[in-house]
Formats: sequence, structure tokens, C-alpha cells
Amino acid sequence: MKLTLFCLYIGLLLLSALGFSQEKKHYKIQTIAFYNLENLFDTTDDPNTFDESSPLMELKIDRENVFKLKIKNMAKVISDIGKDSNQNSPTLVGVAEIENRTVLEHLLNDSLLIDKDYGIIHYESPDARGIDVALLYQKQLFKPTSSSKHEVKIYDTDTGNRYYTRDILLVSGFLENEPVHVLVNHWPSRRGGETKSRKNRMKAASVAKRITDSLQTINPYAKIIIMGDLNDDPTNASLKKVLKTKKDMDKLAPKDIYNPYEAFYKQGQGTTAYRDSWSLFDQILISKALTEKDFSTYSFYKAAIYNKNYLITQSGTYKGYPLRSFSNGGFSNGFSDHFPVYIYLIKEVGAINTSGNK
Repeated sequence: MKLTLFCLYIGLLLLSALGFSQEKKHYKIQTIAFYNLENLFDTTDDPNTFDESSPLMELKIDRENVFKLKIKNMAKVISDIGKDSNQNSPTLVGVAEIENRTVLEHLLNDSLLIDKDYGIIHYESPDARGIDVALLYQKQLFKPTSSSKHEVKIYDTDTGNRYYTRDILLVSGFLENEPVHVLVNHWPSRRGGETKSRKNRMKAASVAKRITDSLQTINPYAKIIIMGDLNDDPTNASLKKVLKTKKDMDKLAPKDIYNPYEAFYKQGQGTTAYRDSWSLFDQILISKALTEKDFSTYSFYKAAIYNKNYLITQSGTYKGYPLRSFSNGGFSNGFSDHFPVYIYLIKEVGAINTSGNK
């Protein structure tokens, strides 16, 4: 009798454990992305910039049709990012190498994106070629409260002349009901060589650092996302010495910045290629506040490079490289010379009981 009761007791415990184990947590996912759109210019000459040197403006014929194809290709990529897990295009998309607000309006009116009801935050930058950065946001999921642009002032040490580059865009708002700050960057290029141009990116990094420090002075637990085409790899001085990024998420001090892309870089992965060498210039960095793992609020889940097969050159000299829009003086019906990057932020929104018990 005692043995029978004991077996019954164990059986009840096992059933209870089984029922508990079948209760699955349910999470809400938000995709945050960045994409260098590779010379997304319109077909109108701006007399105040050197936009006539853009690949589109250099075409002798069929510019309007090429522009439409370029828009369609960019819209496809943005609509696809994160869809595997989220069944939605990104909540926030930072973009670079866009000429003006008009090209973004064309992009967001594409049939693949128009139903997402994206808003645009954009300022004109002083960049000599006329290229800017911007933030696109789904209006139902993100409510901006403020935005500002921050100049990166660089001067030639020999002549004293100013080198004009892209401003850094700061947008603050609410991701659902949670305050979030986003910095969109496109740091100076490596034209003239990495060593000679390094100081320019160090200067851009110092502006981003000043913005971040200001936000964390107001709130040490501020949720900050720093995204962009940094024209530097995760291990370069602009990130490691100026922004002081860290590669280990579990060893962050309260005001540290975590760079999930340093691990990708050390594995040999990249977002853009040149002379058979990969660089990981496109990155998304986050403040420690976004790495907390209780998931009662939005927290970092994982990072990725969006390098689906259709974005990759399949043959020829540049096999394996990003399938770019323009090459050899013409339109190649590709996408960009950069792969996009994205992260998932997730939040627990309850549990689902799959055991069949009510």
C-alpha cells in the first residue's frame, strides 16, 4: 500500500513537471536595422552639391527607369530584413548614402513598404557630394519625441580648410512605451588611405561619444543605439579607444557600449569587400541598459548581417561580394556594395500553456 501511494505521488510530480515544462514564454520582437543604400540619388542636378558625380547622374540614358529599379531593389531588401523571425520589416532603419528626403519618399511609397507606414527623420548634411543619413520608423511602433543633427568639424592640418562630411543624426523617442535614443552615423571615408584618414573617423567617433555621454549623464541607464557605416572595423581605434566599445556583453560597466559585431569581425565576416579583403564597417552598438536579460523591457537578443543569397554576386571577378547597384559605368540591377546589419530586441509578453491544461 505504501509503495502504491509512493508511486502515485511520483507520478503526480512528473505530470506536474511535464505541464510546467510545456508552458512556453512568449516574446515580442522588434528589428532594428542599418543599411548603406549605395548612392540613392535622384535624377535632378543639385547646383549646390557635386551630385553630378553620382553613378546615376553619370548615366547618359534611361536615368528615370534606373532610378525606379534602384528604388524597387532597396525596398525589397528593407522589407525582407528580420522577416524570418518577426514577420515584419524593421521597426527602425538607419540609412546612409541618400541624397535627400525626396528619394526616401519614393522608397517608402514602394508597394513593398507603403503599408508599413514609415515616417522619415532627415536633415541636410554639409557633405560635399550631398549625401545624408536618415532614420525611418514605423509610426505604429515608434514615437519620436526629438531629433537633432550634430556636425563633425574636420580641418586639413596643412591648409586649414574644412573637410565637409555627414552630420550625426540623433533621434529620441518611445519604442512602444520605452524611451530609446538612436544615433545614425556615416563616418568619413578612407580616401587617401586608412592611416592618413584615421583622424577624421576619430573625430566623428568623438562627436558620437559626446552625444552618448550627454545622454548617460541625464540618465545612466539610457537605452542607446549607435548605428552606421563607420568606415572602420570593430577593432579600430575610433571604436576601441574613443567610443571604448566592449566585446564581452557580460563584463560591461554601467556606461559601457557593447559591440556585438566585434565577434563577427574576428570570425572573418564582413559587410563590404575590397581587393579580396572583407571589412565590417556597418555596425550597431548598444548601451549596457539594452543588454539586461530579465526581458521585462526590450533587451538585446542577437545581432546579424543580412547577407541573403540574392544580395551576393554569384560569378565573375567579384564572386561572393555584395551585389552592388552600379559597376563598370552602368547599372547592374544590384542592391548595394554593403550588406545591411540588424539586431533583435525582445520583450516577454506572457506565457503560452501548451500542455493542454487550462
